[in-house]
Amino acid sequence: MKTRAVKRCRPGRTASGRPSGWTSATALLLVLTTSCTGSAPGDGAARGPKPGAAGVGDRLFPTLGNGGYDVAHYGLTLHYVPETNRLKGTAVITARATQDLSRFDLDLSGLVVRTATVQGEAADFRRTADELTVIPAKAVARGETFRTVVAYDGVPRVLKGDDGGLEGWIETDDGSTALGQPTGSMTWFPGNHHPSDKATYDITVTVPKDADGDPYDVVGNGTLTAKVDEGEAVTWHWRTAEPMAGYLAHLSVGRFEIDEAATDDGLPVYVAVDPAESEEAADVKALVPEIVGWGGDRFGPYPFSSAGAVVDHLPELGYALETQTRPYFGEAPDEALLVHELAHQWFGNSVTPRRWKDMWLSEGLATYAEWLWEEDRGGRSADEIFADFYDGTDSDSEGIWAFPPADPPGAARVSDPPVYGRGAMVVHKVREAVGEKTFFGILRAWTRLHRYGNADTRQFIALCESESGKDLSELFDVWLFGRKKPSRA
Repeated sequence: MKTRAVKRCRPGRTASGRPSGWTSATALLLVLTTSCTGSAPGDGAARGPKPGAAGVGDRLFPTLGNGGYDVAHYGLTLHYVPETNRLKGTAVITARATQDLSRFDLDLSGLVVRTATVQGEAADFRRTADELTVIPAKAVARGETFRTVVAYDGVPRVLKGDDGGLEGWIETDDGSTALGQPTGSMTWFPGNHHPSDKATYDITVTVPKDADGDPYDVVGNGTLTAKVDEGEAVTWHWRTAEPMAGYLAHLSVGRFEIDEAATDDGLPVYVAVDPAESEEAADVKALVPEIVGWGGDRFGPYPFSSAGAVVDHLPELGYALETQTRPYFGEAPDEALLVHELAHQWFGNSVTPRRWKDMWLSEGLATYAEWLWEEDRGGRSADEIFADFYDGTDSDSEGIWAFPPADPPGAARVSDPPVYGRGAMVVHKVREAVGEKTFFGILRAWTRLHRYGNADTRQFIALCESESGKDLSELFDVWLFGRKKPSRA
């Protein structure tokens, strides 16, 4: 894997069919037509209500996500006690049925479910592995917007991925952090956790003060809309008004040095740094707005209502994650890693892969952003970095020919080196083939056409060909889908 002390992204991970062009950043209800339907059109009307599928059929993560509905909004009200690591939550899930539903599933790992209601009426429920099956008192009609409320509590789980990496609700030396890629988000709230079902979020977290009466900080995605000191506890309310895949939802509870600033364009920037990392991370608060501004010039307007970063003190974690609006680092990042995770706000967070096998579109483009940053800052040119990867002399080039970037052989390999380094090489070959002006036009068109939505490899290839007017099938066959190292020419 990576040779950095902190890996560029979640190892062994990082994923949909949402229509592009989400039209209202403040809407709570989205009419979605993704592949997560669980039945063919007309089946419900012809045969009566049916169960929603327990999984969306993703080849790499077949049980992740659920069919029969699309979530528009999550309203999470959480109470967390750091000293005992206990979490009590109420999830209000607003969704639209894509079939007549007799019952439906939510992804939830661990935790004890106390009650569930659908449309205000008590619902039966049962647990099987990481599935929570909800049986409403009355079937939900296709096209109906319905609200499910689940009350739950317990000690959230830490999950160990196929690659050995930790995810889920992870305790730190002064609190905890929630990291969701690819399945960890289901350890702290029930939901439809495949990236093809993006939603808006309101997350309210109440944390009691410690024995000395000192409060904890709570950092989440989006915008801090309220912070209320209630005497013995403090309540924080974070709102994400733009659609977000579940694996990008994030909370960090602990003690942080918080810096609130703004870019030259007025975009709020919220950076939280653990005091133990303060010296090493001294440049982060200045670099974040600089990188966001640079990315806007290269990739198109920054897609979210805020930016920032969380630098925690969890060096044993071994990776960073592009949590939406506020990427998470277990320790102070170097400049390239910060560029990578912030580039994901365009590539991966706003434009989210349709399926997990399309991860190269996130990781390859974010890795190429590192190359562009180095080139623009007077370091190696992208041509030189490409050559170093091809020759195997770059420190991150090991293992890049193990499999085609767009065809990981299994879940544990979805963020292996080919997805990153060879993915970036594919992007560079497109740049060579279409020329500078067209290439950067493609990047901006990609982030514009699929803003807040999902997209896949087929759509990227089609865009490259339509924007350039060239048949690029041979390029992609060799560099993206080929199983052998191609010749340099």
